[in-house]
Amino acid sequence: MAKPDEPYKEVIVESFRISGSGLHGDVHIRPIAGQGYVRGIRVECYKKLSKDYPVGTRFKIRAKLTDKEGGSEFLYSYFGRKFEVLTKPQDAT
Repeated sequence: MAKPDEPYKEVIVESFRISGSGLHGDVHIRPIAGQGYVRGIRVECYKKLSKDYPVGTRFKIRAKLTDKEGGSEFLYSYFGRKFEVLTKPQDAT
């Protein structure tokens, strides 16, 4: 990772579906608006968030902004790090 001094922060993210993206399936994770991150930034985290919960579920994770040499920035959260489920789609009314 190319940003070793970047701190981990709590970030609220949500799962969303994007068909035919070519990146590890159709369900992805993105930060919700209003946290200082571009909404379209990729999030690399525990696959359980995108596989075991309904699309639209929101989570609180600890992540850091990083990049790979020559690549775009993304948010990274270690796959073994604990996360909190905030809401599932049926919770929202």
